[in-house]
Amino acid sequence: MSFRRLLCAVASHRPAPWRCGGSSPLHTAPAACSDRSAPVFTRALAFGDRIALVDQHGRHTYKDLYYHSLRLAQEVCRLLERAGGDLQEERVSFLCSNDVSYVVAQWASWMSGGVAVPLYRKHPQAELEYFIQDSRSSVVLAGQEYVELLRPVVRKLGVPLLPLPPTVYGTAAEEPGGWGVWEQNWRDRGAMIVYTSGTTGRPKGVLSTHHSIRAMVTGLVHKWAWSKDDVILHVLPLHHVHGVVNKLLCPLWVGATCVMLPEFSAQLVWEKLLGCETPRINVFMAVPTIYAKLMDYYDRHFTQPHVQDFVRAVCEEKIRLMVSGSAALPLPVLEKWQSITGHTLLERYGMTEIGMALSNPLTATRVPGSVGTPLPGVEVRIVSENPKKEGCPYVLHAEGNVKETQVTPGFKEKEGELLVRGPSVFREYWDKPEETRHAFTWDGWFKTGDTAVFKDGRYWIRGRTSVDIIKSGGYKVSALEVERLLLAHPSITDVAVIGVPDMTWGQRVTALVTLQEGHSLSHRELKEWARGVLAPYAVPSEFLLVEEIPRNQMGKINKRDLALQHAPLPLVAARVHCNQRTQRLLGRWPETRAAALPKAAGKWPSHSGSLEFFRNVIDPECMAKKSSKMGGGEVP
Repeated sequence: MSFRRLLCAVASHRPAPWRCGGSSPLHTAPAACSDRSAPVFTRALAFGDRIALVDQHGRHTYKDLYYHSLRLAQEVCRLLERAGGDLQEERVSFLCSNDVSYVVAQWASWMSGGVAVPLYRKHPQAELEYFIQDSRSSVVLAGQEYVELLRPVVRKLGVPLLPLPPTVYGTAAEEPGGWGVWEQNWRDRGAMIVYTSGTTGRPKGVLSTHHSIRAMVTGLVHKWAWSKDDVILHVLPLHHVHGVVNKLLCPLWVGATCVMLPEFSAQLVWEKLLGCETPRINVFMAVPTIYAKLMDYYDRHFTQPHVQDFVRAVCEEKIRLMVSGSAALPLPVLEKWQSITGHTLLERYGMTEIGMALSNPLTATRVPGSVGTPLPGVEVRIVSENPKKEGCPYVLHAEGNVKETQVTPGFKEKEGELLVRGPSVFREYWDKPEETRHAFTWDGWFKTGDTAVFKDGRYWIRGRTSVDIIKSGGYKVSALEVERLLLAHPSITDVAVIGVPDMTWGQRVTALVTLQEGHSLSHRELKEWARGVLAPYAVPSEFLLVEEIPRNQMGKINKRDLALQHAPLPLVAARVHCNQRTQRLLGRWPETRAAALPKAAGKWPSHSGSLEFFRNVIDPECMAKKSSKMGGGEVP
């Protein structure tokens, strides 16, 4: 992007609230529906001609979204022969791009009384089949560009396919005839099934009610001071809570505007952030990987000092909020982004099952690495297992809410599992009653599976208890903390720390690292440097140099697969028990690397292993139950 192209933004100021067509005042009336659990679409007509979305097809008002959605809901009910206009929580899967079609499909699912099941275009066909079949969807809605992709899938499953009409994308909507949205109690109605990312096992369908989604939205609206004057740039996938709730439903709830890009492009994001056209972006949220890519583009294209000064000035003056989430934010990324834009990224904590639970403050000081304090309506606890095995099954370390946190005497700054309770918590894992039951404590708290600590008046996440807390030689090592410190090395661009099963230590701290282009670093040099910043027991015993660390679309790493892939030869050769997931992994492993033992001190370990290597050393009928006894954990 040229400096000349951006210069127009220097003198521009944020425009007054704007509307699309007409001269009547903006609609600001509250929603007509008095149900305190009613979904976001019930508020749309109150915002009328305000611009809700801007995408590659044009600008779409709240009234357009509502009437297009209602017309599609009527088509869904006609197709399924539901004369009463109520699907009674039947599931409606849909595959749409990041544009107006997504919102219309989502709202139509809700208007027809169904449960929305968002799909993702980059999922392989087998995954799409799994989500549609597992959710037992009654119909699949498809954006125009995905109709042919989905035809063989729905034909195989015997599920009807309903393409979205072309009028959705660019035609102003008129109120359709026929039935409208009926008055009902939305509170306990299922609203949406979002499938987990599968980084710790097979994806599970997380079923949230309309009441829990509303709690997620209103908590963030209050905490982050959302208003109708906000304009957010949306670049994330729309099959995760981050993209659906934080970046889409929150702005639509208050009558704000969402500018949607079909997919992430560093150049387009910078153009939108720095450009002078209306609506002017003032809110941005992304995952750490996206911020890293934006900084890489900045380093390559914004090299002149006056351009860099311009970038910082525009970001400081025009953008009120920048948020990072879905994966741990590396300190170097936070610090560099702050130097570029003047913004300290707001870190928060959430999960598919609970929405957002913890957040740094909007205006007060944000401490890097901390995830702040509970959101309104959210209660949290930090606990550990009760060693006495009698009475309450866990020991309470700390308990907090939006007002305060109380620490049990003797448990100051003691780590434990984070529990969450509140109206935003999901209803159930779809069709998995046993897994749902085990996900909660006896007294109704959701077990996040994350290790946390309350320190200095804030909550800190140490990582997933199952994969990020490494038990080595009697010590507990936080993989996220080791990653954070290793990323301070000037030659390291990315790192993943895993616990590899070990016959002697239980687990061995192992670090996969990628280096900056043109940089070189020996195994010995890196280990010596690590000894200067890490406790002796936390220094990785093995460093593996890789070209790229695999992440999913939200920037998360499947550490269970990595740990299995990089299992050391002595343990791999042992005839230990293997479950179905391990067999699936072995059956689909590509010809890639598998860690072997270091060839010599000071040398990088070999990565020439392959599927053939694993087939030679692993008995395919055995492997993981014994490794779980050694601290590795059973692979589910």
